[in-house]
Amino acid sequence: MANIILLVVCLAAGVGLNQTRRFPGATPAALNGFIIHISLPALAILHIHSMKLDTSLLLTAVMAWLVFGAAWGIFGVAGKILEMDRKRVGALILVAGLGNTSFVGLPMIEAYFGKQHLGIGIIADQLGSFMVLSTLGILVATLYSAGAVSTRQMARKVLVFPPFQALLLAFILRPVPFPPWTIIILEKLGATLTPLALVSVGFQLHLGGIRALIKPLAAGLGYKLLLAPALIWLLYSFLLGASGIVTQVTIFEAAMAPMITAGIIAIDHDLEPGLVTLMLGIGIPLSFVTLHLWHLFLTGGL
Repeated sequence: MANIILLVVCLAAGVGLNQTRRFPGATPAALNGFIIHISLPALAILHIHSMKLDTSLLLTAVMAWLVFGAAWGIFGVAGKILEMDRKRVGALILVAGLGNTSFVGLPMIEAYFGKQHLGIGIIADQLGSFMVLSTLGILVATLYSAGAVSTRQMARKVLVFPPFQALLLAFILRPVPFPPWTIIILEKLGATLTPLALVSVGFQLHLGGIRALIKPLAAGLGYKLLLAPALIWLLYSFLLGASGIVTQVTIFEAAMAPMITAGIIAIDHDLEPGLVTLMLGIGIPLSFVTLHLWHLFLTGGL
């Protein structure tokens, strides 16, 4: 519950700071820079270093890659058919394709399935969402913001992305034990991600422009909150015959609201910030309703 309240408080704080003009207009850019260069790398090193890898959770790790790949396919094709602006297509792929499997996902798993199943969520987040963001996510952000770029340019963009570099460092350092003070520092730095990201989103949130963006907004949230988990359910439960609590939690994670960090990356690449902030500002509270419905469906209560 505390995490959910923090989401609301930080989002509201960002809106308030913008309206009162107590912070300069460049505040989101400064906050986003800190998140990308400090908060995200700290979290990558902290969680990947201590993660217990389990082959039985392979489908859980793959889920985020499938959701993102389907988003890329669906919105990429729709963008060409409907002649959408490239930046809008990139925003939809990046933000609708990645879920908030950690800060929203973990407390929701604990609330609906129990604390003993949090490990499933951590796998979905770290080996799924975070790795997708650090690789395919930054690739999409570059491709749709810069237009035609060479393979070398795209590869360089991924390789110099601070969270990706931290990801590689984390795997290299896995055999090396971390002293307690290192873990404390990484935890403190990583804990800044959600508050700063939500303040940044709130600072840029303008509900006045919602009417002009209602169609792409509905398409993005419809995919993330309804279609994506439905596709994972069809593939895992119906086609592959997977069942049990691991499958249920994995599908539940697929239904999470758009990832805040993906929104920050999209905004940093100027991928229609107005649409991105609306997807986050509306998608997170709306997901509390849709997640409840998904839980009822997955557990036979609907």
